[in-house]
Amino acid sequence: MPAKISAHHPLRQLFEALVESTFTREVGLHDMRVPRYIANLLVDFTHRDNLFRIRDARGRPIEEVAEMLADGDVALSATSFEREREVHKHIGDFTLFWTGVYPEMLRYFRAAARKDHLIDYVEQGRSSYRIAATFDYGPYAQEAPILRRLADEFERCIFGLNRVRSEMDALGDPQLRAVRRLLED
Repeated sequence: MPAKISAHHPLRQLFEALVESTFTREVGLHDMRVPRYIANLLVDFTHRDNLFRIRDARGRPIEEVAEMLADGDVALSATSFEREREVHKHIGDFTLFWTGVYPEMLRYFRAAARKDHLIDYVEQGRSSYRIAATFDYGPYAQEAPILRRLADEFERCIFGLNRVRSEMDALGDPQLRAVRRLLED
């Protein structure tokens, strides 16, 4: 498991500032729990092991949503309802990340030879966040309203992430080089 990126790390601070600014100014989402969640998601997904954290029974990363759905279904593979929640939350995060930050990759994910070729990433992401949000008790109670909000505002969050990526692409050369160095470390 990769080490957590500290609260004071420049990459986290950059993502927090860009997401908060973009989501309040351009998207109009003023519930700060959403931009905070999304900034944390971006930081978390800078490491490939987090992006592909769902693993099959053999410990191999699952890279397609169709396989994640099977793994997260208690009627098929999931060993518990908590596993179902974990997988659906990850599917929401995974689909939001790809549709918002790298939409050009959807063509690859949905190629005819892949299991995801019939998966609508937007609809599945929204649906998975809704499922994860139904776990609104105990350790999940605090996060459930945020997941519900992400489901309700999925398209706006995609737009916001697309704008964040545009902001990242437009960073001046010294800033962009610094971010690239951080990502390469």
